[in-house]
Amino acid sequence: MADVQPNSEQPRPRHPHDADHEIESLAEFDRAVASGGLAGRRVQSLDLTDRTFALLSTGTAASVFLGCAMEPDAAAKVRADGALVFPPLPDLPFDPYRGSLYGPDELFEGLSRAGYEATPDARTYHWYQRTRADGDVFASMLRSIHDDAVSDALDEHLAGARVVGLMGGHASERGSAAYAGTARLGRLLTRGGLTVATGGGPGAMEAANLGAYAAPFEDSMLDAALELLAKAPHFTPSLTDWAQVAFEVRRCWPGGGSSVGIPTWFYGHEPPNAFASHIAKYFVNAVREDGLLARCHAGVVYLPGAAGTVQEIFDHATPNYYASRGGPTPMVLVNRAHWTEKLPAWPLLQALATERAMAGRIALVDSVDEVPDTLARLATETAS
Repeated sequence: MADVQPNSEQPRPRHPHDADHEIESLAEFDRAVASGGLAGRRVQSLDLTDRTFALLSTGTAASVFLGCAMEPDAAAKVRADGALVFPPLPDLPFDPYRGSLYGPDELFEGLSRAGYEATPDARTYHWYQRTRADGDVFASMLRSIHDDAVSDALDEHLAGARVVGLMGGHASERGSAAYAGTARLGRLLTRGGLTVATGGGPGAMEAANLGAYAAPFEDSMLDAALELLAKAPHFTPSLTDWAQVAFEVRRCWPGGGSSVGIPTWFYGHEPPNAFASHIAKYFVNAVREDGLLARCHAGVVYLPGAAGTVQEIFDHATPNYYASRGGPTPMVLVNRAHWTEKLPAWPLLQALATERAMAGRIALVDSVDEVPDTLARLATETAS
């Protein structure tokens, strides 16, 4: 039986020259031109209409231009050099060639003026629904290019970070004790030097990203934010109201801590949350799920959830069972009654771990208060 799952996404190793090889800003473009040219470079999603002279006077052999706006004579010249040019697609509600992760302001642009349905996030979801139903091969290709670009940006962002995943369902409502507890856990882990990563949606996912956002502030900030958010406990019936309250919190306390959200348009009826500072949003849920878990080298915490969280537990258990990612990583399930009675994933996980290295990397705890010490203990056992 193979150790590596055939469709799994592994975080891609960074080439030592990637910082020079990929050009994702005009400043990087100008430095490359000044230091010897663009030959062999990958230029992502830049407006180069003001860089026509540089393009005409610089070698671009074997370069690739992904979604870069250029004047016609510049585009003709780089093609004549042998460069590969993927033109911008201005009618799309998203940029398939993007060189960076999303931010909340980008995905929710237009929320305050026209409501959620006018935002890029909602328009991209509707495009996805329409093109998936059509079976359009060109749209499928664009989705694949987009998701690969997002994975590349995610690896760049997380390089060197100690990432801990917090997984849980969307049912945890603002104003509940469970939501507040998850937020305090996200804050504590962030203050401990970890990068919190979630599925990027509402409920427990939002609470964990909120906690990370609150990390730089005094403790009273989180209490006040929780009270404010409770005005719109759930993203139904009004997703617009739910999102606007979150942005009200961000306006009251700008400059919060960093964390990552990794949602998907496959579940587009669930919006991304506004507290993840960096958002890797995918079309393909399988790539999103496996990629999220694969990047959480510091462990994953599983809060009470339903089918999606159960899936994540066993998506994580499989590479831990086979030790196919360099060794098992910690798994902490929170809420004994939930995981042994309501959805008894824990007994099965224990059975799988028998006589395996992962046996020392799994734990079941009663509350979020036990999580930091448990993660530290499992990490120590992992290191030993």
